[in-house]
Amino acid sequence: MQLSTHTDYSLRTLIHLSLRGGDTPVTVQEIARDYGISANHVAKVAQTLSQLGYVKSLRGRGGGLVLAQSPQAINVGGLVRQTENLKLLECFGPNPPCPIDPACKLKRVLQQAQQAFLEVLDGYTLDQLARNRRELEQLLFKGPA
Repeated sequence: MQLSTHTDYSLRTLIHLSLRGGDTPVTVQEIARDYGISANHVAKVAQTLSQLGYVKSLRGRGGGLVLAQSPQAINVGGLVRQTENLKLLECFGPNPPCPIDPACKLKRVLQQAQQAFLEVLDGYTLDQLARNRRELEQLLFKGPA
């Protein structure tokens, strides 16, 4: 299964905020610069993460993004469920148009695979993704923090 860029950037943003600590606001521009990605994409991700309650956006001078939850409380599987379209095929929705839907084994196999994928992600939290803090900081924060 391939995750969307939006989910990828959501996870990266949360890792970045986790590394910076809970109370230090980080700007969208800093996150974009450190990862070498588009600030416009990060801004869209920040809006989504704010709406979902993962981050708080602080306005004004010295503002930016901070985690709204502890890294231990942010479940990777839960985030993926909220940011991804998990409809692998059109038959995953209501009233599938496929004539073999009632007897289709492919649909059931793909549902099992997707469930296994999500169950693995459910076993991880943001805190666990950032446990190699020192190594991540060396790679991500090349300039002054």
